[in-house]
Amino acid sequence: MRGEVTSHGVSLLAKLQPVRGTHDLLPEDSRRHAHVSGHARDIAARYGYGEISTPIFEFTEVFQRTLGDTSDIVTKEMYTFADRGGSSLTLRPENTAGVARALISGGLSQNLPLKFFYNGPMFRYERPQKGRLRQFHQIGAELLGVPEPLGDIEIITLGAHVLNDIGVLGKTTLELNSLGDAESRAAYRDALVGYLSGHVDALSEESRERLTRNPLRILDSKNDSDRAVIKNAPRLEDSLNEPSRAFFSTVCEGLDRLGIAFTHNTHLVRGLDYYCHTAFEFTTTELGAQGAVLAGGRYDGLVEVMGGPATPGVGWAAGLERLAMLADAPPDAPRPVAVIPIGDDAQTVALEVTNQLRRAGFTVDLGFRGNLSKRMKKANQARAVAAVIIGEDEIERGAATVRDLESGDQQEVPFNSLAGALGVYKHASEAQS
Repeated sequence: MRGEVTSHGVSLLAKLQPVRGTHDLLPEDSRRHAHVSGHARDIAARYGYGEISTPIFEFTEVFQRTLGDTSDIVTKEMYTFADRGGSSLTLRPENTAGVARALISGGLSQNLPLKFFYNGPMFRYERPQKGRLRQFHQIGAELLGVPEPLGDIEIITLGAHVLNDIGVLGKTTLELNSLGDAESRAAYRDALVGYLSGHVDALSEESRERLTRNPLRILDSKNDSDRAVIKNAPRLEDSLNEPSRAFFSTVCEGLDRLGIAFTHNTHLVRGLDYYCHTAFEFTTTELGAQGAVLAGGRYDGLVEVMGGPATPGVGWAAGLERLAMLADAPPDAPRPVAVIPIGDDAQTVALEVTNQLRRAGFTVDLGFRGNLSKRMKKANQARAVAAVIIGEDEIERGAATVRDLESGDQQEVPFNSLAGALGVYKHASEAQS
């Protein structure tokens, strides 16, 4: 295919590019992602969260039920397709719905409470920009079966712990708000609809459509005329009943006691009815318009909306791409030992030596081709700490030449003693990793 030419005279390979909004995770990018997700996984395990991995596509109804027919994700951003059997499937735009579906289809509600951590790709058709892609990656945590505010405190503490461990917490602000219980949200909905109905002419077309179906979504609008109307809208906190105020107070007091700083953002809302009580976001000013790096809240009605038993839940998700841009740099990759065979007869011996050293725990780079000079140059490019040179003379003597690539010193080491003699380099590479 390398030489194939299209009917327009353009090389086919020259036209092949990643789909807009996707990118290749090359080794350095993958190391940064693994650095963040690895720390998150380890910390989640300390809190008792086991890892779950749901399919990257689900029946479309899973997301239509949970995200709402009027949400931007459902109406504009989902990758939906019909499979060969005629079923409508959707690449997952987020993972909470998949976790809730797994709870129902797996009959897991008998084992509540449940703690899940996840890590994987998500898909949304939206305008690509810094920290926002069409295929992106998320880590997240879900706590199911705990209705008490202690669950909210734990899930927020877990998020703060992850951010702190990767060097991001100090670059963020935790914003917190209460959405209240069902009674409070119903009272607020009535107050909001009453207010917005008097300003219909000033609302955007999209917000006018939402007014009867999902009025709280209007509060998320970025339209300038909508924002001007929203500025004087009733405040959600004025509609909170006493149980809702007590719940939020307990969450705030718990975070204060743990030393987790936050600000009360009364404009932070979630538009769907199954959200309740705590909503939160860790935001930053270091990524331009994309301020949220970890966000979540309580969703006590979600599982029931999907046809399962009433199950309280609270959780969060965070974008790996954004976290990787903010996080401390990962440790350098371990520096390898280079095994350099010289001559055809040395190839087999070099393979055996390489295999033995790798099994002994060394990172080993095997030189495949070229003369000694070219292979040594490649070893230096790989940041090797030492070179194990194997030629005809070394095979005859049953010993390799080991060259320290920092000092240039070299010594002869019997093949059966290489792992022990190279131990100092193994520790040196680990110390620099």
